[in-house]
Amino acid sequence: MRQEVDQIPQVVAGFLKAAAPTLDDAAARLRALDPALVVTVARGSSDHASAYLKYAIELTLGIPVASVGPSIASIYGRDLKLGKAAAIAISQSGKSPDIVGMAQSARRSGATTIAITNTTGSPLAEASDFTIDLHAGPEKSVAATKTYVTSVVAGLALLARWSGDAEMTRAVEALPESLAQAVACDWSEMIGALDGHDALYVLGRGPGVAIANEAALKFKETCNIQAESYSAAEVMHGPVAIVTPGYPVLGLAARDAAEASVADMAHKLAGQGAMAFLTSDRPGAAKPLPFAATGHPITDPLALIVSFYGFVEALSRHRGLNPDVPPALKKVTETL
Repeated sequence: MRQEVDQIPQVVAGFLKAAAPTLDDAAARLRALDPALVVTVARGSSDHASAYLKYAIELTLGIPVASVGPSIASIYGRDLKLGKAAAIAISQSGKSPDIVGMAQSARRSGATTIAITNTTGSPLAEASDFTIDLHAGPEKSVAATKTYVTSVVAGLALLARWSGDAEMTRAVEALPESLAQAVACDWSEMIGALDGHDALYVLGRGPGVAIANEAALKFKETCNIQAESYSAAEVMHGPVAIVTPGYPVLGLAARDAAEASVADMAHKLAGQGAMAFLTSDRPGAAKPLPFAATGHPITDPLALIVSFYGFVEALSRHRGLNPDVPPALKKVTETL
């Protein structure tokens, strides 16, 4: 896992070069289609990548994005009305029957289907109009890291071309350098602070919610910590009740319009006794963590998960666990 985290900047650079022709073709089709709706199909870390792209597409193009349940097709046998839609399916292996089945259903229903996968020639690729290959190389750790990040980059690179947003295009092209800085961020202060704790909250907002979801999953997968992710706007609607003195909170604030919201909530909870850490330099009671800024609000949250991955891998080993082979999990999950 540590090796694969360190590979992320290089993998992203390789992807941006190798995938350019497919990205151009898919973006041209999307511009011609001008979809009224985008649907995403994914599970696990790939679904968190989809959630990130939901915010990115809605904020950039104003097109609503909905995550559709793969079981609609695979279990219930229903096709949705997607004639004016684009469907983006994300799966590292491209083999899970329910993801493939939903992509096939979307294509039957008239949607333009785009697969993002790390496996060329996979069933998902065959079920889609366009296949964006991640070119990430084998990922041996059960916990996805470089494929998750590259899946998000694939979606953002497609969006930059689709929208014609020059600033986003520059930010995406600069991601290898930005993510190298993120790999170098040191969050080790939080490792010992979590000794004796088996539960915590991860907060985010906007695209940062998708990052918080992914971080919470990795806490569970690699560290046996019952982590729950929440929007900074939602945590006061009930979940705050279990934030007792010393309860750990990680606020993943990006350099976007929601930074103040996430930072203010982390500081508020710290003021009430929580042990809160925050990726922001906005002053307050929470302990600041270093972060790598990408210079664009849509790409900025992605750098946070890269810093987090290095931290959580070290935390797992600190707790006497093997982050590469979590118990009861396997690399390829095939669900119906």
